[in-house]
Amino acid sequence: MGSYHAGLRCFMCLAGRGGVRPLGARRAHSDGFRPTRVAVVDKTTRYEFEQQRYRFAGLNEEDLKEILALKGSNYNGLLERHSIHTKNVQHVIDSLRNEGIEVKLVKRREYDEETVRWADAIISAGGDGTMLLAACKVMDRLKPVIGVNTDPERSEGHLCLPVQYTHSFPEALQKLYRGEFRWQWRERIRLYLEGTGINLTPVDLHEQQLSLEQHSRAHRHDFVSEHKSDEDSGPHLLPVRALNEVFIGESLSSRASYYEISVDDGPWEKQKSSGLNVCTGTGSKAWSYNINKMSSQAVEEVLKIAKKQEHLDFPLSRTLIEKVTEEYNDSLIYNPDEPKMLFSIREPIANRVFSSSRQRGFSSKICVRSRCWDACMVVDGGTSFEFNDGAIVSILMDKDDSLCTVLLDE
Repeated sequence: MGSYHAGLRCFMCLAGRGGVRPLGARRAHSDGFRPTRVAVVDKTTRYEFEQQRYRFAGLNEEDLKEILALKGSNYNGLLERHSIHTKNVQHVIDSLRNEGIEVKLVKRREYDEETVRWADAIISAGGDGTMLLAACKVMDRLKPVIGVNTDPERSEGHLCLPVQYTHSFPEALQKLYRGEFRWQWRERIRLYLEGTGINLTPVDLHEQQLSLEQHSRAHRHDFVSEHKSDEDSGPHLLPVRALNEVFIGESLSSRASYYEISVDDGPWEKQKSSGLNVCTGTGSKAWSYNINKMSSQAVEEVLKIAKKQEHLDFPLSRTLIEKVTEEYNDSLIYNPDEPKMLFSIREPIANRVFSSSRQRGFSSKICVRSRCWDACMVVDGGTSFEFNDGAIVSILMDKDDSLCTVLLDE
């Protein structure tokens, strides 16, 4: 274990911090990446979730099939996807063990800091959601996290290895051994929470999306009352890191979110909106992109207005519209290793009381003071913290939080 970490640290230093430098023949003195202990984080399939939920009510498999049919869900389809996922997970495990690697398989709810400390590397077996979960508990920037897409037909898996390695994982292992890959450090977001009435206990949303009633009940649970004193108001560094994004907003989506925001230690500004999204370069392809992207229809309408206002005479060809749309949308995406954040105000309300000087922009630090009624601060769509009136969060990046991932060629 110790010799492994020493070799890995040396190997990574050669690759360069935050860079993506090819490794291989020119690194003949390196043996590549060869872990001895690997934790495989296994996602909960939809079939497993439905089965667990109704099994508690004493229902058997036939009852489950009937209930799913009433809901419009295809029991056989869910079972088939579950079988595909399970088969691909077993392929990964068998491939690792055939190389003499010690493997610990954990379900999402069993994944904890002790497992992370035990492992030399983490493999997420699922899709992007499982990769985000696996990454959030890894605080050592030299401990690689590798995603394997276990159901490529139903999952994009942007953060995972190319889909060809789902069924040929031994080939991926051999490339790692030979150094035929690239390291990529993905910058992440850290959060400092302070203020009155704060609650440092997270609510895990990975197993399912809680209803408003469930969410409110979880946040008001008596066991977190010890964290709600003014004497313990922070700032507290929260024990999670955001690989994709942080979202702040009211739990009830139809209610406007009221807060104050300061960007890069600038003046505080009162805002009302549908919420605030702060993303990394990794997350700039995800929710943030869909918040800000423009459709070709919108671009065409704007160009028509511009032509009319300025009395311009040029044809609005489909090629031009698509080119402008593509260039604009591409400008919303930036590299995962860039140490900057992109904030987006969703549907800002502007009047004589509230303003939004910038609907989005790049930043190195964002502070938000909540004036909300029943709000959440959600990290990577899976971990939620209460964020109500009086709570203050500082959102920033630190080089020590970079996540080490692997890039294999197609």
